[in-house]
Amino acid sequence: MQLPPDKKVYFASDNHLGAPTPADSAPREARFVRWLDEVKQDAAAIFLLGDLFDFWFEYRTVIPKGFTRTLGKLAEITDSGIPVYYFVGNHDLWMNGYFEEELGIPVYHQPREFTFNDSLFFIGHGDGLGPGDKGYKRMKKVFTNPVAKWFFRWLHPDLGVKLAQYLSVKNKIISGDEDIKFLGEENEWLVQYAKRKLEEKHRDYFVFGHRHLPLEIDLGDDATYYNLGDWITYFTYGVFDGDTFELKRFEEPEN
Repeated sequence: MQLPPDKKVYFASDNHLGAPTPADSAPREARFVRWLDEVKQDAAAIFLLGDLFDFWFEYRTVIPKGFTRTLGKLAEITDSGIPVYYFVGNHDLWMNGYFEEELGIPVYHQPREFTFNDSLFFIGHGDGLGPGDKGYKRMKKVFTNPVAKWFFRWLHPDLGVKLAQYLSVKNKIISGDEDIKFLGEENEWLVQYAKRKLEEKHRDYFVFGHRHLPLEIDLGDDATYYNLGDWITYFTYGVFDGDTFELKRFEEPEN
């Protein structure tokens, strides 16, 4: 993608809409929709890097209740011709066609490379990558197993969604809710993953979510790792203007 001089690429991650309750997350959803309204003015593309919802499962004819303002705004944006790309996170592994069919948003289950102007980006949610996190990696294999998904689909949605929402909030193995503190570069497993990827091929930017911390780490050799933070505590996002990438916080206007 070659960016026009007045256009930018935006990145956001980890909204966890619906957690801990729909009422509690409603103000955060409203703030995110206001951000979408603002960035659509000069967006060449918008990348959402997973965990937009705290739980998402697509039955054949049913999706989780709620999130109407977010879904409607995304439809409005794609209908206007601005592409939106979605990378599933560990809370919304079970996307299966709804975003593509209803919103025109391609959904990716693995990290992907994108080139903007002359900069090569490596983009993904970040769960299950790098060393460690073996408990979650084993759990993810269960969650993504076709047989397990088939059995879950046979639960009535009222029961299945309620059960999954409870586990998503309460169970750290399922939710991937690490202690939100910087572990040091040598212990940040996504940083180690990015460094290993650099050994096979140069990328200018590695952009992930999942970690819930806004991070910018120089990887050497003109490569940089970014974590986008979240829309629970930090309300941070990434923006690339064609030359440089920057982390910003979405501030609400003062009344």
